[in-house]
Amino acid sequence: MQAATLEGGFGDGPRDAAHAFRAVMTAMARPGEIVTVAGARPPAPLSAAAGVVLLTLCDPDTPLFLAPSHALPQVREWIAFHTAAPLCPAAGAMFALGPWDALPLADLPLGTSEYPDRSATLIVEVDRLDPEGATLAGPGIVGTARLSLPDLAAFRENARLFPLGLDFVFTCGDRLAALPRSTKVS
Repeated sequence: MQAATLEGGFGDGPRDAAHAFRAVMTAMARPGEIVTVAGARPPAPLSAAAGVVLLTLCDPDTPLFLAPSHALPQVREWIAFHTAAPLCPAAGAMFALGPWDALPLADLPLGTSEYPDRSATLIVEVDRLDPEGATLAGPGIVGTARLSLPDLAAFRENARLFPLGLDFVFTCGDRLAALPRSTKVS
């Protein structure tokens, strides 16, 4: 196993994991709020923020789909060593990772009426993450918030499916923002 596979995880595991978990949960609770994270140094093409989300949310019980651009040997080995999350096809994923255009939205689980929580959370790597563009409203947002999103129609349709639907975490460099399925986008 290459040294790069063994490196890049949380340096101070319990402390870094606690800070990372808090940051991810803050982003989910406050859609559109951009949060800076630290602690992970994953291999390219993963951003530091995507590495933090993987280290925080993925484990041996959370199947992960990797977009082709991210299904590289160094990424697969890093994920296997640091999270042990099993890699799977999109239809069986609890998490999916990659750039927006490479994620098969139609193939990912949306949950069921009995178990809406059995849907996928997408970790979307974006080139820019700014508090501008789409207007967000809903739980966790006082008034409205703004966030640069790659495709407004897809997020409007996703919100229409509530309580079913996908949840999103957008990552860019060392920053992340979330968009739960309950958020209305205009």
